[in-house]
Amino acid sequence: MTTLVFVHAHPDDEALLTSGTMARAAAEGQRVVLVVATDGAAGLTSAEYREGLADIRRAEVEESARHLGVARVVHLGYADSGMDGSAFGGFATAPLDDVSGQIADVVGVEAADVVVGYDRSGGYGHPDHVRVHEAVRQAARRSPDTRLFEATLPREPIATAVKLAAATRLTPDEFDPGEFARAWTPRRQITHRVDVSRHLPAKRASLAAHASQAAADGTTRTLAVLNRLPDFAFRRLLGTEYYVAVPPPSR
Repeated sequence: MTTLVFVHAHPDDEALLTSGTMARAAAEGQRVVLVVATDGAAGLTSAEYREGLADIRRAEVEESARHLGVARVVHLGYADSGMDGSAFGGFATAPLDDVSGQIADVVGVEAADVVVGYDRSGGYGHPDHVRVHEAVRQAARRSPDTRLFEATLPREPIATAVKLAAATRLTPDEFDPGEFARAWTPRRQITHRVDVSRHLPAKRASLAAHASQAAADGTTRTLAVLNRLPDFAFRRLLGTEYYVAVPPPSR
């Protein structure tokens, strides 16, 4: 049996980036372990969820994991750094050796065959995502027999869509679409495309579990949009998940 450890920054990141792969692996009889670095307490949400948000999001990610067939959820318990990384004591500024050591411990205890982190840009650049990238890379160096993959999306279509949204004034005035020209991973560098189309019901359930992140007063959340997509559009947008295989370090 293969064991896969997926490391994510916040509750709901697993639903967006890797839930289909996780559900597929579990359905195929593999052991799937989810590591969640932060409590998600700085996440944007509505007044309905603001009080006790960390506890709410912990329950949400546990529900998501149940839908995906995850065998174990590990909460590292770091504080969510917020979008700009300024939250005091946040994960983005946690000592790298400490974080990578915790991840390496999980990989070692699980005798994991695969560990999954984030690409070099941390996806769209959230400081906590960048820290996950750094920590998983370092943890993988401590576990040379474990294959490292980094979850990502193809850069080009996202950059184009964001640029179009900005040009048609669908984004805030302070939004800089140029940031997405450096986000995610160029299409040519993606090494693995995982067909998760048969596991989209589990992916939908995973997304729906994170109700607090589909709610925000006065703004539209990505999760809310995805939850409302008709099946054909959901399959088109989310039926494939993307990864970069990272070569092991030279010995």
